[in-house]
Amino acid sequence: MSPASHTSTDPHHERRWLILAVLGIAQLMVVLDATIVNIALPSAQADIGFSNDSRQWVITAYALAFGSLLLLGGRIGDLIGRKQVFIIGLLGFAGASALGGAAGSFGVLVIARALQGVFGALLAPAALSLLTTTFTDPIERNKAFGVFGGIAGIGGGVGLLLGGVLTEYLSWRWCLYVNLLFAIPAAFGAWSLLHTGRHTAGARPRLDIPGAVTVTGGLFALVYGFSNAETNGWGAPLTIAMLVASVVLLVAFGALQRRVADPLLPLRVVLDRNRGGSYLSIGTVGAGMFGVFLFLTYYMQRTLDLSPIQTGLAFLPMNFAIMAMIGLVSTRLLPKFGPRPLIATGLALATIAMIIFAQLGTDSSYATGVLPGLVIMGFGMGFVFSSAMATATLGIDPRDAGVGSAMVNTTQQVGGSIGTALLSTLFASAVTSFASDNAGSLSGGQLAAESAMHGYTTAFWWAAGILVVGGVISTLLLKPGVPAPAPAGAAPAMAH
Repeated sequence: MSPASHTSTDPHHERRWLILAVLGIAQLMVVLDATIVNIALPSAQADIGFSNDSRQWVITAYALAFGSLLLLGGRIGDLIGRKQVFIIGLLGFAGASALGGAAGSFGVLVIARALQGVFGALLAPAALSLLTTTFTDPIERNKAFGVFGGIAGIGGGVGLLLGGVLTEYLSWRWCLYVNLLFAIPAAFGAWSLLHTGRHTAGARPRLDIPGAVTVTGGLFALVYGFSNAETNGWGAPLTIAMLVASVVLLVAFGALQRRVADPLLPLRVVLDRNRGGSYLSIGTVGAGMFGVFLFLTYYMQRTLDLSPIQTGLAFLPMNFAIMAMIGLVSTRLLPKFGPRPLIATGLALATIAMIIFAQLGTDSSYATGVLPGLVIMGFGMGFVFSSAMATATLGIDPRDAGVGSAMVNTTQQVGGSIGTALLSTLFASAVTSFASDNAGSLSGGQLAAESAMHGYTTAFWWAAGILVVGGVISTLLLKPGVPAPAPAGAAPAMAH
């Protein structure tokens, strides 16, 4: 089929940009929800009344459900139809958000956050796979994935700003209620714009139950193990048990995928070099990005004495830098150079940003200390997300689009969870060590400030190291040159 005939017969092609808007709204909601609640936590804690030790579960419950169920959610979309799963995910996310906003107890709030993660695991891969199967023209595909990747990059920063505004002027509960303003219009848009693709007889694969159980359990144990290490230490029996269980279950999952007729994650999806390198780069940036949000938020509020709204505004230059790179990378650079040099450049820029942050001190200013690193980090993330998201789904078999898209979200979410837990543990250890070594030479207030500062710089140095290692491995995995476009049969005319 020629491009011209494909354009005229593809019902998605005529309204593809409206579909992109709907998918972008859903993507923004899922990404910003990972950070918007952070700003609201102190107010929620004062209102409902829960301990400092318990408050991490408001964040962890979402991450556990979302990260562990993404692959299963992606495959469910492949099996029963992505339009249906996308709409179910949107409405379920809205319902869970309403429950959380109305929560009168800590238990209800945690349950609501977990339900958000469950429906997010249906929603996120369905959105990306719909994008994959809607945009089949290579030039337009790069533009669409540039926009989608940009939303993934700026969503966390938007969440911090929006959370600060809602918490300060309305209530912490609106950090959850606001999702209804995203989800319900997006669900109506999806219902009217998207088609229900149908499998031909005999084409519908079966759900790989053993694979679903092992990978869900393995990812759950992995995220839980790192989260537990953050609060109870790496030597805690539960931390060790969970991390060992995650290795055993994920190895078992890999072995199962070689043997079953309809694997949950066909190994052809991840063994492609460009796809594997893209997944790794997204996970690496996720680890560094979540570290930036966490530690810079504390630094700007506690050391620079910025308010929640000022802190959210302080992240905006990074968002502007990401958006500035979207058009350039997706439409000009990626078609000309391919993903390898662009992803390598992006991870190198992110590393430089971390090194800049590692130079911060208690007497640094936002303009000269924080701002340059944020702008450079934004440029780096723009390079990586625009290139990696498009490459990770390029040429994928239509029947694998859901699970292949889920891998993008899985690597970002798991990378962010691991990065946050690892860097938080290193931060706490550095603070304790510095306070112990300098207890006799510094006063109480100065000791606390300098100890925290030492923890921040330690975390930034480690984040730089993670980005370097991830950048080198990703670059070695990615193939040089511009990937060949998918054959005509690899991109269906109707998205499920």
